[in-house]
Order: sequence, then structure tokens, then C-alpha cells
Amino acid sequence: MSPLRIHIEGIGLWSKHLGNYAALQSLLAGNTPEPPLSKPAATTLPPNERRRAPESVLLAVEVAGQAVAMSGRAAASLTCVFSSSHGDQAITDYMCATLASAPTELSPIRFHNSVHNAPAGYWTIATGCHEPSTAVCAHRMSFGAGLLEAISQALADQCPVLLVCSDIAGAYPLVEETGCTQSFGCALVLAPAVSGTTLASLDITLAPSGSVEPLPEPLASWRDANASADALPLLALLTRGHGRCLVDAAATLALQIELQQVAMPGLDVHHRNVEHVA
Repeated sequence: MSPLRIHIEGIGLWSKHLGNYAALQSLLAGNTPEPPLSKPAATTLPPNERRRAPESVLLAVEVAGQAVAMSGRAAASLTCVFSSSHGDQAITDYMCATLASAPTELSPIRFHNSVHNAPAGYWTIATGCHEPSTAVCAHRMSFGAGLLEAISQALADQCPVLLVCSDIAGAYPLVEETGCTQSFGCALVLAPAVSGTTLASLDITLAPSGSVEPLPEPLASWRDANASADALPLLALLTRGHGRCLVDAAATLALQIELQQVAMPGLDVHHRNVEHVA
């Protein structure tokens, strides 16, 4: 089968260690970037919605906003795929505890925010987006499954697609099962053709799932602490500017990703971010 070629126009990233993709570039260059604010800013949301939104929504909206700003595209024009391994673990824990002890006291608002596609709903309403949106969950392989879904839609419909993958930290007792001990989110704007804002071009082929590829510290421990951080091999590849990586998309299926070209040096990505923010 011929490789699927896809082009990246925007990248978003947030964790408690890194506030954006430029911070990851700086870290991999041997620097120590400043940690971000204590929670994602998510300035795409109106202030009232931002105050009410749970952390899972703030994280997804923050990285989506970063990636779209970098791409230069209008958020309302983008088909979107939102992927998460565990959804909002804090609300799931609250709902289970409340249903077990006082079911009539369950909060309708928190129940509303518990659904897996809540971040997609907040995003599309805030940006006025009427394009299709998809919510994906594939446990530990949610980033790879979301990436495959986003690539498939971009190439089948010949349209740009926003991919968002994020998970927040869990709390006892759920964290014993999920192993998700810190928050991490990332986003990519993918396009079927080269444009004036193309950052890199990737060739994707399907392959059997393989062993986890090694990552340098601290990236390796961050990946272990959050399933959505399975994106780190691809993000590190984009920073390196050459080579290939493997990302699991299912129990027996992986995506082999080969970086074909980088359209502009990594520092230009940071400069473009600054220009959009300004």
C-alpha cells in the first residue's frame, strides 16, 4: 500500500511542564523552559464559559487554540477530531461517588460535562464551527487512533482537520487503573495538500504494533504518566526534523510515520506563534 501523505500546519501542546510546542523545542535543544500557568488559559472560550468549564475542556481548548493560531486558518472552517483515553476522570470519580452515596444530589452541570464529546461541544460553540466533529476513545492508543481518523477524514474529504488529544490527571481510586498522573494535551492541524503555512509533510503507513520506542528523559516519564502523551514521539520527530517514529493506533495496529520534509526551521514556529498572539 502506498503511504498516506499528510501535511501539518499547526501544533499545540500543554502540560504542567510545557506551555506550548516552542517550549518542547527549547527543552530538546538543551534549555529549561519556564513552566506554564497552573491551568490552561483556554482564551478561545468566553470568560463565563471559561470559569465554568472543567479542566478537561480547558486543556483541550487551549491546545486546539494554539494549533489553529499557528496554522492561520479560521477555527470555524475546520472539521475536528477530539480524542481522549479517559475523558474527564475527576467528573467520573465524582459521579461514581455521588451515585453510590447520594444519587439525588448529582449535579446536572457536572453530568453534562462528563460526556466524552464535551470538549468538542465547547470548542465548536465557542468558535461558531458547524463542520463535522468526532470524538474518539481507544484507551492507551487514543492518540494514534485519533490521528488515523483525522488523516482519513482529511484525505477522504480533501479538507483540513483539527486533531486534539488530551487527558487530565486522575485521582484515587481511578488513577490506580488509568495510571494517568499528570495532565497532557496536544493538537495538530492537518491538511491534504501543501500550503503557505505547511510546517512538515509526513508519510503514514500501517504496520503491526511494536515495542514502545525509547524517548529521552524527561519525555519518557511524561509519556508513562499520560496516555495522550503517546504523541511525544511524533512531536519530538517534528522538532528533530528528520527520521521516523511508530505510534500505536490499536492493539495490533500501528502507524509508521516518516518525516519527508520540514518546511521551516523550528524557531520559525515559535515566531509565528508570537505573531498570532500579538
